[in-house]
Amino acid sequence: MKGGIGKIMQQAQQMQETMRKAQEELANIEVTGSSGGGLVTVVMTCRHDVRKVEIDPSLIEDDKEMIEDLIAAAVNDAVRKVEKASQEKMAGLTAGLNIPGLNLPF
Repeated sequence: MKGGIGKIMQQAQQMQETMRKAQEELANIEVTGSSGGGLVTVVMTCRHDVRKVEIDPSLIEDDKEMIEDLIAAAVNDAVRKVEKASQEKMAGLTAGLNIPGLNLPF
């Protein structure tokens, strides 16, 4: 029995290390969200860090409220893409696991 628990603990440690590496990799993956047919784009990492916001010069003369709405929509688009990329990355790690109460932050 003791050997079985040791093996489970070793597997848990390996999984923890694999998860840590996957999270580091996700921090380096960038996605681009856009709105207004590409008039506003947002580049975001899979850690939800916004790296870049681009606004088409044609919008600068438009009203402030519309620009704010387009930026919010582009950020939301990027967040959805981050969630999808994170789920895809983590799916391989959790395939076949059926651990009750295991709530991954992705």
